[in-house]
Amino acid sequence: QVQLVESGGGLVQAGGSLSLSCTPSESIDSISAMAWYRQAPGKQRELVAAITSLGTNYADSVKGRFTISRDNAKNTLDLQMNRLTPEDTAVYYCAARKQRWGRFDYWGQGTQVTVSS
Repeated sequence: QVQLVESGGGLVQAGGSLSLSCTPSESIDSISAMAWYRQAPGKQRELVAAITSLGTNYADSVKGRFTISRDNAKNTLDLQMNRLTPEDTAVYYCAARKQRWGRFDYWGQGTQVTVSS
C-alpha cells in the first residue's frame, strides 16, 4: 500500500503561482505512473496532469500554465502552477499506480488551492 502526502496548497491571487508536491511512502522508482487530479465544489474530480512511461499529458484548461514533473532525487511528484485563475480553485489530489496501465490505485488526502480574483 503506497501512501501519498501532498503539500504546497494555499491561497494566491489570480495571475500568481503555486507549487504542489506529493511524497510517496516508498521509492518513487517503484511507481509506474503518477498524476494530479482536482475537484472543485459541486464538480466531478478531473485529471489535471499525468506523467507515465509514455510522457506527460495535461488537461486542455491547464496546458501552457502547469508543469508536472518527477524528482527521483527528492522522491517527489511536483506540479508547478503558473498564471492561476479563480477557475483553478479546487482540492488537488495526487494519484499513483504501480502497474504500467490501468486506473490509479493510490490517492492522497488532497490539498486546497484557492485563487482569489
